[in-house]
Amino acid sequence: MRKSIKKAACNCHTQMDIGEVKVADDQDFLNLKHLVEDEPGWTLEFNKESTKVWTKPAPTTSFKMVKVNAVFSNVDPDVLYDVLHDPEYRKVWDTHMVEQHDIGSLNPNNDLGYYAMTCPSPVSKRDFVLQRSWLDTGQEKYIINHSVYHKGFPPRKDFIRAKSYITGFLVRPSKTHGCYLDYVSQSDPCGKLPSVLVNKLTQKVARKMVATLQEACQGYPEWKRQHNPHWKPWHNPEQMTKPRVRLEDCKPSPADMQLAGDELDGDKSSGSRKK
Repeated sequence: MRKSIKKAACNCHTQMDIGEVKVADDQDFLNLKHLVEDEPGWTLEFNKESTKVWTKPAPTTSFKMVKVNAVFSNVDPDVLYDVLHDPEYRKVWDTHMVEQHDIGSLNPNNDLGYYAMTCPSPVSKRDFVLQRSWLDTGQEKYIINHSVYHKGFPPRKDFIRAKSYITGFLVRPSKTHGCYLDYVSQSDPCGKLPSVLVNKLTQKVARKMVATLQEACQGYPEWKRQHNPHWKPWHNPEQMTKPRVRLEDCKPSPADMQLAGDELDGDKSSGSRKK
């Protein structure tokens, strides 16, 4: 377990690009912490029952970035971190998940996966190919992801391929008992959804996610005791059995390129992308 992360010499805060596959470094995790602690430009949209939700305009799209801070008063930070990681338990609490597949790993703290989900009516189903990276320093537990490509998971006709520019969780112990959850996400659902509708839905989904996670955390310790209790590869790298990802397999396919071209044409005609 790492005890801390090193700050870069410069005060720059960049994030990995769509399609960029690499081992996350300290600056990538510091970028999440910067977004969590950054104040200028954020608008408080919701503040109730130990949960706050902010939004902020994104520089390249009309879909806003969303940030959540929530207090999990009776949840140990290790439990919340495990709930966010455990793929078998996600099948229990994530009612929106349709499919989930492990693609492979880059190293013990970085992997690629496929995730498909239902969306609130009348929105069509979406799917993602994601690189996930994580770091546990003891006092701070990070999980970040962003969209990438993989030849084994090209766009499907029954799903709209969405994009995550960054989605991140930061779990920290509270000063008394329990923990804090900070969450930041900037995503593009793609398709033809109006940005006003998406921005409203994103706020509601973020609030509901907090309530769902709180309930999931209450049931996890007992569930885990009955379901392979010692299996936690996110803590124990020797338990990881995923194949090694080949970088040559992570280039956009013709279908990915066609999809990107269609989106660019749609942006030009609709004006949804900011100049």
